[in-house]
Parts: sequence; C-alpha cells; structure tokens
Amino acid sequence: MKPNKSKSLALTSVLTAVSASLCCITPVLALIAGSSGIAASFSWLEPFRPWLIAITLLVLAFAWYQKLKPQSKEEIECACDDVEKPSLWQSQRFLGIVTVFAAIMLAFPYYADSFFPETKFSNSVDRTLESNYQISIKGMTCTGCEEHVKVEIGKLPGITQLEVSYEDENAVVSFDESQTNIEEIKSAIGNTGYKVKSVNKLK
Repeated sequence: MKPNKSKSLALTSVLTAVSASLCCITPVLALIAGSSGIAASFSWLEPFRPWLIAITLLVLAFAWYQKLKPQSKEEIECACDDVEKPSLWQSQRFLGIVTVFAAIMLAFPYYADSFFPETKFSNSVDRTLESNYQISIKGMTCTGCEEHVKVEIGKLPGITQLEVSYEDENAVVSFDESQTNIEEIKSAIGNTGYKVKSVNKLK
C-alpha cells in the first residue's frame, strides 16, 4: 500500500472514530477544563453516530485488507527495486495502533461515566420540606452526559436524591426547599449546556 494512501486511511478512521464519540467526549473535557457550557456542543452528532461507526469499521477493514492481501506477481517482481524498510505509516504496527485507538474512541460512551466523581448528597435536610421534581432535559446522549448533569446539580445544597437518564431524557430530583429551589436546579442544568424542556412536580 502506498504511504500516502495508508496514512489517509488511518487518519480517516481516527477522525470518524473520534467524531462518533465526540458528543460524549466533550462532557469529560468540560469537566477537566472547568467549562461546563461546552458539554452539549456536539450533541447534534448523536444521530450520525451509527453512520460514523460504520465508516470507521469499513475504512479500517479496507486498510487491513490492503495491508494483508497477497502481493501480485508484478508487485513481487518490482519489490527488488525497493528494498528500503517500510516507513512507520506503512507498517502493520502503526495500523494496529490506529485500530486500537479507534476501538477505544468508539467504546468511549460506554465508560465515559468513570471519569466523573461520585455525587454525594446532603443528609442534613428537613424531610418535611422535601420536594420531588421530574425535569425533562434535551441534549444528553450517553452516561457521560448523565454524570455531568449529576455533578452540576450535586453542587447545590439540600439535594437528597438524584437520578438522571439520557435514555429517558430526564432527571428526577429530591431536595430540601429551605436550602435550594427548582430555579437553581434548572440553572445548574443550563450551565452544562443541556436544555430544560419541562418541569413537573411529583407527589
């Protein structure tokens, strides 16, 4: 395989693999950078994720096919003219590294939540003033998004219980109204970049 072609296939697979999981990578980057608002910047890529995964796998499969296919008679006869050691871009080692990196990126949404600290809730609350709300949230695409919302809401005082689901697109939160309120919780969600669609008070 020609060096330029090999390099192009490798870079294409890396680009599509990263793009496929970018919507889940940005919440982690936002946590590290302390800039919560960028978390939902690439959530629009989520509908394209299956296509990006398919492209990544096809490109990698084609690259490996080109690398491992038997040489033609003409290529064997011409090999004597080029006895130089293959460059890094042409090596199977490089393609192997690219394949492993692409697999790690494609699987990122399944372990993104491990990068977030555990959310701890307050015990010093007045249960008689406890309220329960279900909040509909737009923009979450993976467990990393869930954890990002949990971290932001968990910073508020008086939160006693919190469940966030990207699949159900909501958060169910219980809190002491003497310490915080639903507007502050909505604001905390807004700080992540995700959008609050609706709020329903539960019994």
